[in-house]
Amino acid sequence: MTPVIGMPLLQVEHLHVAFGDSRVVDDVSFEIGVGEKFALVGESGSGKSISAMSILRLVEGAASSGAIRFDGADLMAHSERQMRGIRGKDIAMIFQEPMTALNPLYTVGNQIGEVLELHEGLSAREARARAIELLARTGIPEPERRIDSYPHQLSGGQRQRVMIAMALACKPRLLIADEPTTALDVTIQAQILALLDELQREMGMALLFITHDLNLVGRYSDRVAVMERGRIVEAGATARVFARPRHPYTQKLLASRPVPLPPDRELRSTPLLQAQSLKVEFVQNEGWFRKRHFVAVKDASLLLPRGQTLGVVGESGSGKTTLGMALLSLQALAGGEVTLHNLVGSNTNQRANQRVDLAEGADLRALRRRMQVVFQDPFAALSPRLTIGQIVGEGLALHMPELSAVQREARIRAMLGEVGLESADAHNRGAGDMLQRYPHEFSGGQRQRIAIARAVILRPELLVLDEPTSALDASVQQQVLALLLRLQRELGMSYLFISHDLAVIRAMAHQVLVMKDGEIVERGATAQVFAAPRHPYTRSLLEAALMH
Repeated sequence: MTPVIGMPLLQVEHLHVAFGDSRVVDDVSFEIGVGEKFALVGESGSGKSISAMSILRLVEGAASSGAIRFDGADLMAHSERQMRGIRGKDIAMIFQEPMTALNPLYTVGNQIGEVLELHEGLSAREARARAIELLARTGIPEPERRIDSYPHQLSGGQRQRVMIAMALACKPRLLIADEPTTALDVTIQAQILALLDELQREMGMALLFITHDLNLVGRYSDRVAVMERGRIVEAGATARVFARPRHPYTQKLLASRPVPLPPDRELRSTPLLQAQSLKVEFVQNEGWFRKRHFVAVKDASLLLPRGQTLGVVGESGSGKTTLGMALLSLQALAGGEVTLHNLVGSNTNQRANQRVDLAEGADLRALRRRMQVVFQDPFAALSPRLTIGQIVGEGLALHMPELSAVQREARIRAMLGEVGLESADAHNRGAGDMLQRYPHEFSGGQRQRIAIARAVILRPELLVLDEPTSALDASVQQQVLALLLRLQRELGMSYLFISHDLAVIRAMAHQVLVMKDGEIVERGATAQVFAAPRHPYTRSLLEAALMH
């Protein structure tokens, strides 16, 4: 392994982690130097997060062995009381799913302040002032107001920034960042990485960076280790590994980056979805007698042709998701109209000119089969009380009651195979077990694939995809994007694709909308917008992503 830069701060030696007879981490060893950026990459379920969580002894119900030395002391020999003194102060962690890591019963200010009061001894007033400063440094607008928000009142990207602020509160010597920029747009991502660089210069903080984003690894880490099925298969200086990968698995990962969608001169222009002058407004209570009106979407109009993909990009909180939910009538409109054209039915010729105004009380239940959505947070979107078979087959049971139980199960199995999970026939016991498992038994990336399977199994005409690949590693992302492109070609599906990943938008979208502060500031053919952006905000997005 490539020598560590400077003096080793963390040494992981021959780490083994097993759940019963299943070994998920197998003889993993690596070192991180003071002030070094070290990345662990690999597919979802490869053991990256378990390896990182083992450092803080946060893996419950597992048998672990090996040595984990932090500044010379073996953490495996520490008592739980000693570990509580280290967690959050000397070693902090940014978890992958902020909605599950943040307490829904406390404001974000209370949760950040608790860390400062516990480890730094600050008073409540001092902790609040420091928390506001941390929220501002991580890019949250109006931090003086947002500090009193609850997690559910923030967007996905804003919740992730709260997690980062909490982790940085005590200026730890080692920061474990598990997909820290997954839910962030490119401009905030650049700000966060710059902030982490600044803190490293100030205090020599080391960073263990866990991610599936190979572009970030290439730009940001000093060294990288590639994990496959619980083992490190390749490690070394990032520049060398990316330029001359030796292991076939590393080569496969590097070959999985999104490829720009080729121009299609024969795009159909038959409209499927049309929106005119949409306005979405929220009313927020500020005290007993004061209310604040917040306009999340302002005068938004769009046209989505059948069989095409419309990409929507913009910063977290720009109104992207709210726009998508309004188009599906999952969010009430304060103004404007949404119209579906040319619905396909049993008698297409009779219905060729039919228009359904979704804002005027249409029979939405009858339309849900044709309108589906994949939400950003798969853990929150999947019911913890239902098995995977029940979740994926729920739409079939509701919209296709004519299918027998055997037919429905066959479709579920085939769909799970299509999205990259274990596909199975009736004789495959592993897939039968998979259908009986629950969401918490899967990794983050696997849960996102389950969410996609649930939506796509109905073969809808319109699919709203809200960051559908944000939790997926590069190779699985490639599989999912290829699946969506194939389904679009075969079935003429239309996608509204919401993403902060500009590389994914360029690989999927025929047209693109750029949103800022609830308004559409630029629109056009994707290749044209990426090649010659007109609006300064679009140019800033592309420059932050190093794509312009």
